[in-house]
Amino acid sequence: MTKRIILNAFDMTTTTHQSSGTWRHPDSQAHRYKDLDYWTNLAQTLERGRFDSIFIADVLGTYDVFRGSAAAALRDGAQTPVNDPFLQVPAMAAVTKHLGFGVTAAVTYDQPFPFARRIATLDHLTKGRVAWNVVTSYLNSAALNHGFTKQLGHDDRYKLAEEFLDVVYKLLEGSWDDDAVVFDQENGVFTNPAKVHPIKHEGRHFSVPGFAITEPSPQRTPVIFQAGASPRGRTFAASHGEGVFISPATPEGARVITDDIRDRAEAQGRSRDDVKIFALVTVVTDETDAKAVEKLKDYLSYASPEGVLALYGGWTGIDYSKFDSDQPLEAVDNDSLRSVLASLASSDNTVQWTVNDIVERRGIGGMGPVIVGGPETVADELERWVEVGGLDGFNFAYAVTPGTFEDLVDYVVPELQRRGRAQTEYTGSTLREGLYGEGQSRVLDSHPAARYRGAFTETVEDAEDREFAL
Repeated sequence: MTKRIILNAFDMTTTTHQSSGTWRHPDSQAHRYKDLDYWTNLAQTLERGRFDSIFIADVLGTYDVFRGSAAAALRDGAQTPVNDPFLQVPAMAAVTKHLGFGVTAAVTYDQPFPFARRIATLDHLTKGRVAWNVVTSYLNSAALNHGFTKQLGHDDRYKLAEEFLDVVYKLLEGSWDDDAVVFDQENGVFTNPAKVHPIKHEGRHFSVPGFAITEPSPQRTPVIFQAGASPRGRTFAASHGEGVFISPATPEGARVITDDIRDRAEAQGRSRDDVKIFALVTVVTDETDAKAVEKLKDYLSYASPEGVLALYGGWTGIDYSKFDSDQPLEAVDNDSLRSVLASLASSDNTVQWTVNDIVERRGIGGMGPVIVGGPETVADELERWVEVGGLDGFNFAYAVTPGTFEDLVDYVVPELQRRGRAQTEYTGSTLREGLYGEGQSRVLDSHPAARYRGAFTETVEDAEDREFAL
């Protein structure tokens, strides 16, 4: 049976996401990230192309490593300014019926109790079409502006994230029984208090004695997206991730990562297929290979060298202004996004990357590879990535928005559908059903959130009686 390819669009509430400088292109509407109709139109385009979801990235700081300043990022709009990724989702849901919505939220600078309400509200309003991309944040500027003296260490951020998710799972899966809301108008009872349970969480980072203040949403726990790249991050992704995003440079490099993540998932009692893994790519396509190549040349003419280096400075924590433009670079172990330079090196192990290489070869596509060609060429390459790399799908970044997404829908998706690689109709009503099959709106039994189903028995009235007796 031919394996279906899961299609996710990758965007951000900002002007420059992965491809620096292309906001200046006459076809670009990236500057309209703050307009609601940009997002609703995009959602309708993606649903027309039977995309599974749109994944909205986010950061909570500025890219201020390059030259020790945020000036270059500001000039190029390199993920600054950036709006909240949550707020456009209800509007996009209102104009679609099936498209899913992945939203990014950093656990490092939030609290699980209000976050659980926020994500459950989105799940209610979208009728179960929400995913949460769990991130720990990697920008030191974010830490400083949230009252920290410096960024938390890499592994410490994951320890905090483990507890954060544990609290969210307890609130969303365990504190309300499925039949807690009775809506009994005759007897004047909306919620049965005996069916609501305090979670009484006391941990190293969080204290949450009470219960969720939202009733259970269609999925209860949103679909969990994750993008851990380091060994610690992969373990976290293998434990919690239902959709895991990776940024390999080659299909062969992807296979190493996908096998490792699935091995780790299996070691934690999950099925290898429980984790759906997507690779970041940017596709430049048109009616023919020749037209696609010319389109890429056109896009590259707008690329911003300083914008590229501002982004890479934030991603790697390295100030590239301190290197000669042709000086070989090496991967550095720090508390920013790990493995970025290692990924670059793996794209061609005969080349030692330099600053010039980053500018010339990553102006379009950012951290991911660029696939260029007509519909058949692109479909061939996507199939190769899936088969060789052990992938379930792709996270498609844009070169120019919304043009890149429109081209995918108009040229590539029909070819994938012809090959049986892309869905022609949606199945199920929730995002999780789209990933795992109809009837599977709740987390699988092997997921760590599932252990809190029915885990709490003390009622609100029990807790109040006990406190009164004390």
